[in-house]
Amino acid sequence: MLVIVQRRKRANSDGFVLVAVLWILSALAALAAIYAIYVANTAVAVAGSDDAIEADALMSASVELTAYQLFGMPAQARPTRGGFDFRLGRANVAVEFCSEAARIDLNEAPKELLSGLFIALGAQPDAARQHADRVVGWRTTPKTDARDEEASLYRTAGVTYFPRGAPFEHVGELGLVLGLPPALVERALPHVTVFSGLDRINARDAAPEVLAAIPGMTPDGPTGAGPAASAATQPGAQAFVTAEGSPATRVTARISFDNGRRIASEAVILPGDGSEPFRILSWRADIDVPSSLGFRTGP
Repeated sequence: MLVIVQRRKRANSDGFVLVAVLWILSALAALAAIYAIYVANTAVAVAGSDDAIEADALMSASVELTAYQLFGMPAQARPTRGGFDFRLGRANVAVEFCSEAARIDLNEAPKELLSGLFIALGAQPDAARQHADRVVGWRTTPKTDARDEEASLYRTAGVTYFPRGAPFEHVGELGLVLGLPPALVERALPHVTVFSGLDRINARDAAPEVLAAIPGMTPDGPTGAGPAASAATQPGAQAFVTAEGSPATRVTARISFDNGRRIASEAVILPGDGSEPFRILSWRADIDVPSSLGFRTGP
């Protein structure tokens, strides 16, 4: 009888040990699964980080190659726009460059050009003229601090800031100008700059929206040569166009990695002053590009 009891105790003990072992194995399996997921997620994150780091280096190469092409020749001989392709590492890169004269300068453009842009982007003429007034008011230094009519408009509107009273430092400031609808600002940003330094635009390089902003401009002009060619011959448009480029140039690099990822970056550069070959005025990484180009940026 004693032997039977001992065997039952041993069987119960063995069963308990077996259950404990099974629980431990289950816990180890769960830990292994969690670790596998962690490793996979880390690998994905590192791969994305590698793409970003390589894209930054490829953008630097794009800027340097553009500067080498443009600033190694006399200013009067420089093309106002162009492009080239190259392959480096595990990516193909398509580079485009264009003078900032193709955009409307928020600090230099006359009121007529600014209101023309807002009309071209969908604003009603009266509203567009008011928007242009506010843009000019933002960048204009008040004559006296005591009688700043522009600042009083902001005060009356209840906003917590006042117009700069000095040139725009960034095109993003357009969103702070009193009365401009955010959707209109969003549509305007691809067509404005603070780097041109010109009160006119280069009609040969300008986008259709910018060409439509030129006062007195008709679609084809009397010669039927197209808007860019006819702008210089139309009396109403001559005061707002130029054949010159701006010293500042916008460089856009569209990077296509072998793994399928696409990244676009953009910079604005200026010739150096002798101590350096060029200066970078603006740099934007992983930007959005129009879907009409058939190119999408990474996540």
